[in-house]
Amino acid sequence: MSRSLRVRSMLALTGAAVVFALAACGSDDAPAAAPSGAPPAASASAQPVLMMKDQWVKTAQSGMSAAYGTLMNTTDKDIVVVSATSTASPKMELHETTMVEGKMAMRPKEGGFVIPAKGSHEFKPGGDHLMLMDVTTPVKPGDEVTFTLTLKDGGTVQFTALGKDFAGGNESYMPGMGDSSGMPMGSPTASPMSMG
Repeated sequence: MSRSLRVRSMLALTGAAVVFALAACGSDDAPAAAPSGAPPAASASAQPVLMMKDQWVKTAQSGMSAAYGTLMNTTDKDIVVVSATSTASPKMELHETTMVEGKMAMRPKEGGFVIPAKGSHEFKPGGDHLMLMDVTTPVKPGDEVTFTLTLKDGGTVQFTALGKDFAGGNESYMPGMGDSSGMPMGSPTASPMSMG
């Protein structure tokens, strides 16, 4: 092999090695910069603070309804849910169900629901639930209804629940807890409602 041919071969190999080295450095050591104020890429896959699973909402044309499911706390501290809103009802309450004078009765939950650290809280028929007080958008089977929970610290969590037919747990309001007419719910002259 002639001397000039060897020099050209060596230069070609050296050039290829430099290009390879630069390409390797550019791909691993110089990631694309995130826009100013944007969270790091790793946080995009971070788990939400609260997650609702197996969620559903009782179908209703108007009046009252309720939403159910299991709310899971993914953090290391207790979280308190203090209120809720919905696309189907302008007014909602957090309700607990308790025994009063031998009957199951629902009432607003004082102070909200505490979801324990790394734990869960179940909302179910006959137990705690999210009460839609005045359904203005009918909820039909299979409809998706969006809910927003407000936390004690001011944060919010949103979830969607599917409409589902359900006969109810046959609870009534505690005496004194009534609708805008002052009539206790569950009384003979009030609209029949089995909830919870």
